[in-house]
Amino acid sequence: MIALIFFLVVAAALLILLFLLGRRAPMAEGSSQALLDARNALQTLQLDLLALNLVQNIFSQNDLEYVTTHTPTEIQQMFAEERKRIALAWVSEIYRQVVCLQHFHRGYARHFTHLKLTTELALALDFAVLRLQCRALYLLLRLWGPYASSYMAGKTIAAAVRVCAISGKSLAFLTPAGPRPIPEDSARGSVAG
Repeated sequence: MIALIFFLVVAAALLILLFLLGRRAPMAEGSSQALLDARNALQTLQLDLLALNLVQNIFSQNDLEYVTTHTPTEIQQMFAEERKRIALAWVSEIYRQVVCLQHFHRGYARHFTHLKLTTELALALDFAVLRLQCRALYLLLRLWGPYASSYMAGKTIAAAVRVCAISGKSLAFLTPAGPRPIPEDSARGSVAG
């Protein structure tokens, strides 16, 4: 009798588990939203966040030198705090976009591209290093500001460029190709006259 009750409880638990799993929101492998999110993250990194002129402006000493020589101390402090806030927002956004790309690669990339195992492992290591560098840069920026952190920012940018290059190859099929010219032979022979 105890065995029968035990099996009924196990059966009921399995049915409840199946019901809960069946009600879960379906996440199709390679959902279009994940592809679009990854593509947007890649474009944001490549075209906006890693743009040379933006990075140079955030970490440039020229503005600091001008402000320190031509403005009162309060303005200098406000300038330093604002530049620090901008640098922190910049590295936080890089981190967020990298996490989005990593999520895509972890869950979806193997279904769309034929990445070799060694490439996937190297990419996983690059993601881990980049996330660690973003955290370290954030801490350095918080402690000493953007002017003392430019070396670490350069290392972080280099790692982000590597990740973007590999991610760009795996997302290349999302880039629309331009129109291809129609070969002359097929144009002449396709219409019967």
